[in-house]
Amino acid sequence: MGLKPGKSRAIFEEVTTTEKAVAAPGQIDRGRGGARGAIRVWLMILFALVWVMIAVGGATRLTDSGLSITEWAPISGAIPPLNAADWEAQFAAYQETDEFQQQNSQMTLDEFRSIFWWEWGHRQLGRVIGLVWAVGFLWFLVRRQIPPGWTGRLIIPGALGGLQGAVGWWMVSSGLGTGRLDVASYRLAVHLGLAFAILGLLAWYVFALGRREADLMQARRSAERRLFGGATGLMHLTFVQILLGALVAGIDAGRAFPTWPLMGSGWLPPEPFTLTPWWRNFFEDAGLVQFVHRCAGYLLAILGVVVWARARRSPHPATRFAFNAMLAMVAVQIVLGIMTALYSAPLGLALIHQLGAVALFVLILRGRFLARYPKVQSIRGRA
Repeated sequence: MGLKPGKSRAIFEEVTTTEKAVAAPGQIDRGRGGARGAIRVWLMILFALVWVMIAVGGATRLTDSGLSITEWAPISGAIPPLNAADWEAQFAAYQETDEFQQQNSQMTLDEFRSIFWWEWGHRQLGRVIGLVWAVGFLWFLVRRQIPPGWTGRLIIPGALGGLQGAVGWWMVSSGLGTGRLDVASYRLAVHLGLAFAILGLLAWYVFALGRREADLMQARRSAERRLFGGATGLMHLTFVQILLGALVAGIDAGRAFPTWPLMGSGWLPPEPFTLTPWWRNFFEDAGLVQFVHRCAGYLLAILGVVVWARARRSPHPATRFAFNAMLAMVAVQIVLGIMTALYSAPLGLALIHQLGAVALFVLILRGRFLARYPKVQSIRGRA
């Protein structure tokens, strides 16, 4: 108490203490906000790994390496051949495939090693991604650092990653059947589409965890619904275009017509419906598959300009900048697509085109996120 010994106190005298309570800002969020920054870094690492996985997967397909490993062994398959006998056994298994017998019968063991390492590295990277997810999730779960409402969300990428492993084998097994020299293109499209779904989910989580939950709730009140709807439509069309690109890669359709804007000598591919039943042409006819991919690209460019024009009217500078970057990437991706077709899809250019699709997809997601959760700025430009 603030009263000296032996001194009487007046009846209305204020009672004070020697310690004063000081209000600390942010106490409401403390203890229940979780380790948002650390979890965001973990998800960014996962995002980078999935990005590399898409690049390695593209290289595996373009080098015709996907069928070099003929079994699915999630545990023992992590150990590569360690001696000459192991290599001979792997090579002998590959020699039983129709791809080897009809296409690569002159392949030597050293040449086989080259394609084997691409496929093994692809699968090994998948194991690494699964391990990084599992260790990170359990670490934050045990330490009770996951923000409220995020436990279920963080489980989804891991579950999709496990599903991706099964889909990968489902894809590879389609190329090991009688009479097939490559994997089924539609299964390749499912495999790539799921990879982009995981990538997009991780990107959205990274965006969300970059701001406080209270800030996101406040920002949502200023959401630009029409712009968000336009960006959502553009996101869906881009995803469809990515699937169409997988169909092109699956049957090497990108090397079929090295001309632009014509396809050969005309605007339409010659004899586009020769296969029966008719629906097979949309998956297996090189001319038709590439034609549909080109048309979807033109539609994507038009819709991209429409959404960008709407974003120009946004009162938020960060939102306008995000859609400016998106439109610039649309233009870059179109040029890359044309160059890939003109040069018959060489490995390096085709990979750059695929990674351009990753950049475009993420930039669209970024613009879509800011349309829903805009960064409101003052007249002086401060957030």
